[in-house]
Amino acid sequence: QVQLVESGGGLVQAGGSLRLSCTASRTIFSINAMGWYRQAPGKQRELVATIATGGSTNYADSVKGRFTISRDNAKNMVYLQMNSLKPEDTAVYYCHAQITTMITYWGRGTQVTVSS
Repeated sequence: QVQLVESGGGLVQAGGSLRLSCTASRTIFSINAMGWYRQAPGKQRELVATIATGGSTNYADSVKGRFTISRDNAKNMVYLQMNSLKPEDTAVYYCHAQITTMITYWGRGTQVTVSS
């Protein structure tokens, strides 16, 4: 089992930047994939970015070129650097860990609000 705690959310103006952090309760070295998802009011939760054990990354088209996901296995942390933020990026951002296809864990989320 692994607990995930997100931090770094907040209120920022359009065009600004935020860095989200996800702290895991145990080593993430062997976790197949870590990722960030988001859910805006009235919308379904959607993939933002994932990073595999080997470092390969995957991004939603809407954030490509603006967001960067990274992981620090030594610190059991995953980050999401968000630049050039837009009002449509406003959502609750969740950290996700995929142990296997059947075993996944979620954090409780951190609110990101981008004002126009």
